[in-house]
Amino acid sequence: MHVSAPDALVASLMEIERHVAGLGWDQPARLFALVPTVELIEAEPQLAEHLTGGADPQPGQLSAIEQEGFAGGTELGEALARITWPQTVHGVAISLERFFLPGTADADLPSGPAGDEQARRHPARQEIRVVAGVLRDGAGYGVARLRTHPDELLSGRDLVPGLTAALSRTLE
Repeated sequence: MHVSAPDALVASLMEIERHVAGLGWDQPARLFALVPTVELIEAEPQLAEHLTGGADPQPGQLSAIEQEGFAGGTELGEALARITWPQTVHGVAISLERFFLPGTADADLPSGPAGDEQARRHPARQEIRVVAGVLRDGAGYGVARLRTHPDELLSGRDLVPGLTAALSRTLE
């Protein structure tokens, strides 16, 4: 059985989300290279058991490799703009947490740092963990989980279009 590129991307993002969720909330942004599992096992045979449980990897299957030391911080766009990947990396994914105010809750907040701080403390604030990824062929996808609804996973191709566009530029 061959795993299609979009299916492989979604599977990788789900795996990343499970991994990050296991670490709890209040995590920094995490960046992952997505590489073909077959190629990774060829290069590092000792990883086979960990990656596939001893089974043969499916053609098209991707494995996520976390990029230690990634410092996305508040200037995530700038951090991503400095990244390029070798051709051995078939895709890239990122996990990050953000907050937002629903509806018009932010209408009366001032702009700038003062407004950001008020939003951070606002009682209607919602926290969300997003895992977004893209492949070199242009496929993109995202999954997200609200802290207040830990059993529900949101997903879609256009879930976070600005973030997937920024990730795509790292693969050019």
